[in-house]
Amino acid sequence: MSTTGRESIEAGRAVLEAAASGSSAGQLTECGDQLLGVTRFLVDQPRLRRALSDPAREADDREGLLRGLLAGQVGDTAADVVAALVRGRWSSPSELVDGTEQLAVEALLLAAAKDGSLANVEDQLFRFGRLVDGDAELASVLGATGTDPKGRAELTERLLDGKAEPVTVKLAAAACHGIGGRSFHASLAYLVETAAAARDESVAYVTVARPLDENGERQLGAKLTLVYGRPVALKVTVDPAIVGGIRVQVGSDLWDGSVSRRLDEARQALAGR
Repeated sequence: MSTTGRESIEAGRAVLEAAASGSSAGQLTECGDQLLGVTRFLVDQPRLRRALSDPAREADDREGLLRGLLAGQVGDTAADVVAALVRGRWSSPSELVDGTEQLAVEALLLAAAKDGSLANVEDQLFRFGRLVDGDAELASVLGATGTDPKGRAELTERLLDGKAEPVTVKLAAAACHGIGGRSFHASLAYLVETAAAARDESVAYVTVARPLDENGERQLGAKLTLVYGRPVALKVTVDPAIVGGIRVQVGSDLWDGSVSRRLDEARQALAGR
């Protein structure tokens, strides 16, 4: 994202946050859903997104074009957020799409924070990702890039409807479209980490051969909190293939103390003799 693109997103975020203070969770969920709809519309209309991000056109002209298209289609908050975005400057039309999608995600997370479900949303997104990873057929279907993302999003909604928070369902379905050009799995990881950041936390992906007990999780979380200087949410996966030990990843930092890694190193050392 370019510097001008980030500044344009900040302008849109200011509008969203100002509206959020006086909005209910339901209104914010509706706004986020509408912003996702605008994102999909822009993806399908390359000429329009070029016109809305064209620096040669006056900002008033771009905003007028947008408001004419959205009139009666979305609520005032969603329209005002996108209007602030199109008045900004973008290095490419795709940045405008990404910026709209980013604020859609933020609106949905604001809704979850408003109704107290943000921690649940974060955990449910992680668990859904693990569920998909554990089913090769489902992973193949939802991770496919050559099929209609709308169909994959509808499948995700059917799988989660009534079993997860409404915001979780909407975000998981959005991941099927590839948030910011990411794959489905990378989109879910991005959403988990963005939800954690909204709670002022980092995410640690922990892999163990056997489940950690409550005391073990608490001690590990406390140690990582000291290392990173902020609360760290543990996302634990049990994988017998690592044999023993533990593997921890926080952002780009990876600590691999698994027995499987040590065995691999031993095999490589022996092979080199």
